[in-house]
Amino acid sequence: MPKKAKPAKPQAPKLPKGEAEQVRIRREVGHDFALRDDEFGRKRLTVGTLEARRVYEVSNDGHTATGGIVRVRNVDPLLGITSLSRQQREAGQRYREDFQCSQQADVKPMRWTERVDGGRQGGIADSVLDAGRAHAAATRALGHWEVAVVVQKVCCTGGSIKSLAEQTGEGRDVVTKLLKVGLDLLAVHYGMMTRRVG
Repeated sequence: MPKKAKPAKPQAPKLPKGEAEQVRIRREVGHDFALRDDEFGRKRLTVGTLEARRVYEVSNDGHTATGGIVRVRNVDPLLGITSLSRQQREAGQRYREDFQCSQQADVKPMRWTERVDGGRQGGIADSVLDAGRAHAAATRALGHWEVAVVVQKVCCTGGSIKSLAEQTGEGRDVVTKLLKVGLDLLAVHYGMMTRRVG
């Protein structure tokens, strides 16, 4: 009696050239936030996102495990610095969001008239004012001006560690350390982590 032929499992199509390498590098450096699972259970780049268009390059023949240095083109500094923790990134992104909301370009100028009962007519939206207050409070939580400058340049204006190091005359490791201290202070301020007891 002949054996029944099993229906063939659908074969997964080959990944586009270079995508598998980009997925591997992102997994090795912990940038899995840009990946998703496809219907075959493989990790893929999330199509149509800015993150998927970035190109990760690795020195040392493409091996991060043997000391290769990862370079990311056109990357947000909060995402490109691979040694940042998830909490540090989230604190930096929240600080950036408050800054961007407080700087909205379509804000209407405030009228110079005020009602007798103290109420406002027109003017700046409460959400913009709240974001401005939140940003100012977070900036005060940064404490030292050198820490605040580095955090503001990286989070609010997208400055790179390299350009900041060149501007200040400090080494990249010093600037990175200042950024990490600032992001930790922001994480404490936002209640994302408890203050460490020394």
